[in-house]
Amino acid sequence: MTLVLVHGVPETAAVWDPLRAALSRQDVRALRMPGFGCPRPDGFSATKEEYVAWLAGELEAMAGDEIDLVGHDWGGGLVVRLVSTRPDLVRTWATDAAGLGHPAFEWHDLARLWQTPGAGEEFFEQLLATPLEERAKGFEGFGVPFEHALEIAAGVDQVMAAGILALYRSAVRVGEEWSPAFADIPAPGLVIVPEGDAFLVRSVAEESAARAGATVAELPGLGHWWLLQDPAAGAATLEEFWDSAR
Repeated sequence: MTLVLVHGVPETAAVWDPLRAALSRQDVRALRMPGFGCPRPDGFSATKEEYVAWLAGELEAMAGDEIDLVGHDWGGGLVVRLVSTRPDLVRTWATDAAGLGHPAFEWHDLARLWQTPGAGEEFFEQLLATPLEERAKGFEGFGVPFEHALEIAAGVDQVMAAGILALYRSAVRVGEEWSPAFADIPAPGLVIVPEGDAFLVRSVAEESAARAGATVAELPGLGHWWLLQDPAAGAATLEEFWDSAR
């Protein structure tokens, strides 16, 4: 059995380190999305469907293993699509981005900015020109402990910025495109709903969970980066879910 973790944007696999330390299990692999803290392969244009295909390939390479799949942010979005199209690849799945599988999903303001040619490039040009500690304060404002905010901010580079823009621009109508298949998922699922997640619409997440046949787990007092704010609470929530799926 293997726990596979998929990070989001703008992050690297290191975002999972505190939660990994809080888990009782050791069979853990934190994947690195191409272009996020690692090179982007030649010919990989960083669209949402390419990332889903990449994730499917990673799981297929573990053939014969039982996989518990967990995704955060865009990693959670990839989980939504993966279990919609290849539920056979997982034993269980968990996501905090179930809204990407809802027909009424709407992007937040920052995503819309990144999806705008010119404005997105200007955003990252200004961000990368900002001193590291100032960049970190932006993440700290979302409840990320400063040491982890520094780590996230330091991981953003030109390669990641280009990947983020390409990914978001491929996903303007993601809810419309992905929602039909995100229903009645045969593998046990968990939709994580942090109470203070500014990028999440609770009703959309809960409706998505109901359509997929997944359980909902609320995280009171936590926000978008729940896995950094209170890794022990996140670990306990996931372990309770896995125990129930045995």
